[in-house]
Amino acid sequence: MSLLRIRKPKTRKGKKVLLAREPQLIEGPRNMLFLDGRKCGGDVKLCMKDLQQLKKPLIKSLNRNNDITPFDDPSSLEFLTQKNDCAMFAFGSTSKKRPNNLVLGRIFENEILDMVELGIKRYQAMTEFKTEKIGTCVKPCLVFNGPKWSQAEELRRLKNLLIDTFQKDKVEAIRLQGIEHVMSFTCTDEMNILMRSYKILLKKSGQKTPRIELVEIGPSADFSIRRTKIASEDLYKQSRKQPKELKVSKKKNITRDELGNTHGRVHLGKQNIGKIQTRRVKGLKKSAEEKKSDRQKKKELLKAAAQELLTNNE
Repeated sequence: MSLLRIRKPKTRKGKKVLLAREPQLIEGPRNMLFLDGRKCGGDVKLCMKDLQQLKKPLIKSLNRNNDITPFDDPSSLEFLTQKNDCAMFAFGSTSKKRPNNLVLGRIFENEILDMVELGIKRYQAMTEFKTEKIGTCVKPCLVFNGPKWSQAEELRRLKNLLIDTFQKDKVEAIRLQGIEHVMSFTCTDEMNILMRSYKILLKKSGQKTPRIELVEIGPSADFSIRRTKIASEDLYKQSRKQPKELKVSKKKNITRDELGNTHGRVHLGKQNIGKIQTRRVKGLKKSAEEKKSDRQKKKELLKAAAQELLTNNE
């Protein structure tokens, strides 16, 4: 049962807000809620501050400390995400048992879909890198290094969660100069996640394609996977289900070539071309000279045929 009471909107603005919260045919980018636990400081605080910088403007941050344990009782966390209209969350806390703890998760139908608890082993903030930074609202390129990302189910879900975390507006086309930021995630044999962030520099190469250089701009972090809560296959499949209106139905006898041109094949029955009434066009009419030459040819043919008949009778 939801903790928020369902009320009918009394104003035009309230109705507009409730309609925006309802499921949409084409969902927009997801907001992320950042909140602190009972104690939150040190590397966790710096990490969440840098994540907010990378995620802007799709963020909502709560400044107060919250007595929440996501893996034991997630009801308060679900209430806050629903109240702030956020589909994702980042929860930072530190304790003697689990120091420098960061929890990333997603919400589906006002309930937690999946979440992963990461321990920060080493962290370098963006301010420690004395290099030129990227602008805000820049969509990063994500690179996942190592074969382990596709071997374990937990790592596959974590990869999908990281893609959702840094996902922004959907773009139809990009240009080379628009690719400025790349984030690299490496999974080691000890099941540690190494996160690195680079700025892409395009240098002259003397050719059409430029030479690319990477400059590390931060943040740089080494994470260890602690606890995970993964949704069941049925619930995960339901969360990824697309409406029928968005599914592209395959059309018969239509193909596309390498240049993107559409070719169609039309099947027709047997046609009697002699009975088809065509349009008379002036440009197709014969001229006076052509008609005269045709009459002359007919006369010559008739004379030749008559001459043959006379010779045969003799």
